[in-house]
Amino acid sequence: MLLTITANGPDAQGLGFLLHKHPDRVQQFSLAVGNATVCYPVSQPDRCTAALLLEVDPVGLVRRRARGGDGLSLVDYVTDRPYAASSMLAVALGRVFNTALNGRCDARPELAATPLPLELRLPAVPVRPTAGVGGEALLERLFGPLGWHVAATGTDLRPGGGWGPAPYLDLTLTGTLRVADALSHLYVLLPVLDAAKHYWVSSDEVDKLIRRGEGWLAGHPDRDLIVHRYLAARRTFVEDATARLVALEEQPDDSAADQPEPDADDVPDPGPGPVPLRVLRQQAVLDLVREVGAHRVVDLGCGEGHYLRALLAEPSVTELVGVDVSARALERAAQRLGLERLSDHQRARVSLRQSSVTYRDDALAGYDAVLLVEVVEHLEPDRLASLEANVFGAARPSQVVLTTPNAEYNVRYDLAGGLRHPDHRFEWTREGFATWCEAVAGRHGYRVRYRDVGEPDPELGPPTQLALFSLREPA
Repeated sequence: MLLTITANGPDAQGLGFLLHKHPDRVQQFSLAVGNATVCYPVSQPDRCTAALLLEVDPVGLVRRRARGGDGLSLVDYVTDRPYAASSMLAVALGRVFNTALNGRCDARPELAATPLPLELRLPAVPVRPTAGVGGEALLERLFGPLGWHVAATGTDLRPGGGWGPAPYLDLTLTGTLRVADALSHLYVLLPVLDAAKHYWVSSDEVDKLIRRGEGWLAGHPDRDLIVHRYLAARRTFVEDATARLVALEEQPDDSAADQPEPDADDVPDPGPGPVPLRVLRQQAVLDLVREVGAHRVVDLGCGEGHYLRALLAEPSVTELVGVDVSARALERAAQRLGLERLSDHQRARVSLRQSSVTYRDDALAGYDAVLLVEVVEHLEPDRLASLEANVFGAARPSQVVLTTPNAEYNVRYDLAGGLRHPDHRFEWTREGFATWCEAVAGRHGYRVRYRDVGEPDPELGPPTQLALFSLREPA
């Protein structure tokens, strides 16, 4: 099976840097699925083509599957696996172009972040129909929303067309995208088009799907179809992946995150004058961590690690876990914490984990404290029940520290009754916040106390509301 990747324009020859494969060499790789070869049929200043050829041994493949090959018939050996682009090619992409898939290019970092005019060609793509939709229509549904122009041609199985059209298309995708995004689209969608994987689907595949689909899969119009086929219709894995993707869709996008709110963490200190609300909020949270004597702390929805960095300076905190649904945010958190520069002792105290407040993660059970700092307001109200079940019911920490804006105070920011941030899905009044907190505490055996964060207004209350949930001792 064959894939060619062509870059056009003045930066075309930078493709070699982005793929980490030198255009002047033919490189070969031995993989579990076969032998892969990378070469460059074209390398010119304005056009560069890299080719990935995967050669599969169909006999060896069938015999491994049959655990020895006893009782195999000729039909078992007659297969399209060596020729049609499928999950095997996706595996080869992940192994041969792993660094490119991750968007890393130390030699040309600016180029790795730049969309380039690309052309991808796959001469034989199996397109298994779904709900009566197949062929070029299905290709358009899957690749069109990602910015690709789709061109596909088919052929009949024999001259004259007596057997009808073949279930394979010669696919060409053209568009202006980052190379990392182009590879991630193929990595996820090739097994989806084939609707069959050549290996057993395990829970690890959910993590791969979320990681490789970050930035595009959560909002894809055919997300459910992609998840269902990629995970071979394994119901538990499909539900797991869907819940995590829904959480990703609810996260603020980069454009919204760049718009300042009155208490955004990236607003610079104004110098002499009132202490910024973000500083007061962080201090209030840290004071509570010390007050309750929490040694093992989870920052759930940690973002880029502002609170993790402050907690790392607390000697009393012996274990610190930062959790976020976005792998990109976790990468930034690792940079902010300087994990690579920490001593072995300090590094052992910190771990970063991709998960979601709306996803049950048993690895987060039993900690001293969970922080939910400015998180709940980014969820759709109908997802609060999932947060409640997963944090207070499943994880069940000794303490939960939760902060959220006070909607009543927004008039002081001249928001005319609007929300504090473009990505907030709702904001509670003081009464609404207390009603929710008391109900959650009562259902899960916690008691709840409240504190103001920021100077309270006599009529409107504080700008930020804080609730401390403490697990009641068994009677």
